[in-house]
Amino acid sequence: MLPKISKPASDSFHVMAKAIGPICNLDCKYCFYLEKEQFYPENEKWKMSDERLEVFVRDYIAAQPGLEVTFAFQGGEPTLLGVDYFRKVVAFQKQYAQGKTIANAFQTNGTLLDDQWGAFLAENNFLVGLSIDGPEEVHNANRVDKKGRDSYKDVMRGLHILRKYEVEFNTLTCINSDTVQHPVKIYKFLKSIGSKYIQFIPIVEREVDTAAAKLGLDFAAPPDLKNPPLDGEAPRMSAHAVPAQAYGDFLCKIFDAWIKRDVGKIYIQLFDVALSKWLGVTGGLCYFSETCGRALAMEHDGELYTCDHYVYPKFKLGNLMNNSLGELADSPKAKAFGEAKRDRLPQYCRDCSVRFACNGECPKHRFTYTPDGEWGLNYLCPAYKQFFKHIDPAMKIMADLYRRQQAPAAVMDILAQQRQTRG
Repeated sequence: MLPKISKPASDSFHVMAKAIGPICNLDCKYCFYLEKEQFYPENEKWKMSDERLEVFVRDYIAAQPGLEVTFAFQGGEPTLLGVDYFRKVVAFQKQYAQGKTIANAFQTNGTLLDDQWGAFLAENNFLVGLSIDGPEEVHNANRVDKKGRDSYKDVMRGLHILRKYEVEFNTLTCINSDTVQHPVKIYKFLKSIGSKYIQFIPIVEREVDTAAAKLGLDFAAPPDLKNPPLDGEAPRMSAHAVPAQAYGDFLCKIFDAWIKRDVGKIYIQLFDVALSKWLGVTGGLCYFSETCGRALAMEHDGELYTCDHYVYPKFKLGNLMNNSLGELADSPKAKAFGEAKRDRLPQYCRDCSVRFACNGECPKHRFTYTPDGEWGLNYLCPAYKQFFKHIDPAMKIMADLYRRQQAPAAVMDILAQQRQTRG
């Protein structure tokens, strides 16, 4: 007998479903999620059971207060589950849709995509996020398989499948200590392979996390703003972590290339979010919202956590087999987690001129000290302060164009005329 069905939550919420947990066929050198294998016994079956899957699909649809419901599957690598598993997903969605419109998003490294996958994804209108870090030599620097072999050619074969079957896709590129050195090269490459929707993810990992995982020891302490290091100690960063200042330079250089010729043609998530901030739109991407707590993560065993970056016992909300998803999303623990993002913001951030755009970014990255010695400053603060100040003139023009019901892409001509006038 299935658990009691959810009542609609007070507001929409998102669940990143990890139906295969952290299991992946690649072994990317900077991946933070592979350590989650240590949470489970050696005989763990890394697959969400059909019973749990049915409960998740049914309850997630019922818990959403709106008429549109988007499912997002990630891992690990979800294609390891096979096409037939996702046929069951679609069948359950049709069974429990109750008149709502269902959409599916699917994040993959692309290496296992074939014609069977292409036909299925196209037939069921899946939006696919493809992880690729740039041209061959850049991508292969970190994205390797379990035997240390390069993955670029396999990813490009997967991309060919997506394009062959006309599957809608976007790209996700991780910016680490290697990729950050090649901003324009990466941007040109992503355009060359047909990516019109681009997302950049900064790799911000402390060395203590990496060391604990490699040694098979206890997990690194989960992100917790209550526990600063002793004596003002600077964080020890992983060798793959992106340097903050370099990340700021990276974003500015790509913005400068984009703003000259690609507005309205290429959509970069961070730039779209930024425009919404200059327009005064609340919400949006959780990283830059004032509060969070509505973007949850669910492991293959049905355990629900406050966030993908907080899959630690301390941040577990409950299990979908025992609690309705709507109740967990609205729980005091989820609410407190989300409000802490705003309430624990250092004074240095509260006084910042670009706070409206940044809001202290993700709490997971808040592990440095402010110039006046307060704990909780975001590691990437220098990057975002540089970037948001850099784009301010262009964003003001675009926001003004939008308010006057004109295409923001007209900013390209306006800036070109300004450059010509300056000579």
